[in-house]
Amino acid sequence: MAKQVLIVDDSPSIRQMVEATLKSASYAVTAAKDGQEAFDICKGGKSFDFVLTDQNMPRMDGLTLVKSLRTLPAFSRTPIVMLTTEASDEMKAQGRAAGASGWMVKPFDPRKLLEVAAKVMG
Repeated sequence: MAKQVLIVDDSPSIRQMVEATLKSASYAVTAAKDGQEAFDICKGGKSFDFVLTDQNMPRMDGLTLVKSLRTLPAFSRTPIVMLTTEASDEMKAQGRAAGASGWMVKPFDPRKLLEVAAKVMG
């Protein structure tokens, strides 16, 4: 059975690139356009093996999404990686404090994304 991945980004082009990259490695991908849509999908009972989220999005940003997902029992241990243009140590520290498992900076290298996905999903 394919590993389930949720990608969250308000940029259609980034969603398409990430989705194509992950599907090339046979992951099953669900995409959300912002944190609120992603949280609604997750609250609805769908579980994922990995969540990849942007930080700067309308309605709900990435850090708020991470904190919100960590309140759901099904997502207490799910790997959540931030994929964002934000690269400051302060933002990374906020991500760790919120419960993010890792941090990747855009633009991303597709090979690196697949390495991270394989690593966090074991």
